[in-house]
Order: sequence, then C-alpha cells, then structure tokens
Amino acid sequence: MANLKTKIKLYLEANSKTWEAERKNIFLEDNSNDTFIKTWNVAGLNKPTAEQIASYETAGNAAETLSDVLSTRKNAYKDFGYQLDLLYHDMTAGKLDGTGEWHKHIKAVKDANAKE
Repeated sequence: MANLKTKIKLYLEANSKTWEAERKNIFLEDNSNDTFIKTWNVAGLNKPTAEQIASYETAGNAAETLSDVLSTRKNAYKDFGYQLDLLYHDMTAGKLDGTGEWHKHIKAVKDANAKE
C-alpha cells in the first residue's frame, strides 16, 4: 500500500504543484492506526478528499517501487573513483562499447535491479 506522502506528491504534481515547494504548507500526523493530513495550506488547491487520495494508490505503489529500485541501484554501483578508473582503462583499451568493464558493471547492476 502506497504511503500517504507519496499519494500527496502525486496529487500535487497532477495539479501543477510540487512536494518540494509545498511541504512546508502540509502537515501529516501519525496516530497508532493511520497517517492523515493534519494541516493543508496549499494556495489555490483544495485539500484532497479520501477518494482523491485513494485514486493514487496504483500510481503510488509504482512510484515507491521505482524509488526502491533506484535506491538499491545507487547502493550497488561502485563509487565514482572506481567507475572513472574503469572508464579510463576501457578508453585505453578502446572498449567504449558493451565489452568494457564499466559497461559490464553498470549493466550487471541494472539487470539485477530491473525497473519493471
């Protein structure tokens, strides 16, 4: 189940707003059972109804899955210094194609952590 913050981000984006610009105007509260919108002060945009929030469930799940994949990939990639060294050696060896070590490393991470 997508979390409320993700669904609010999607609602804002669908209405030409962003979480980054509006987060100071939205306050969420957690109680023992649920998270809810405590305060909504977004200029020119009404607080979403429960039905509107619920309509973003599928898109929210997809967004969270993608975020998890990208985070996993980020952690699996070697550091930039290592990658630059791989690229240098690939350039020296004339392997700036799919046969180079840098490409193999990046492809392995992407293949192991597919977006779909």
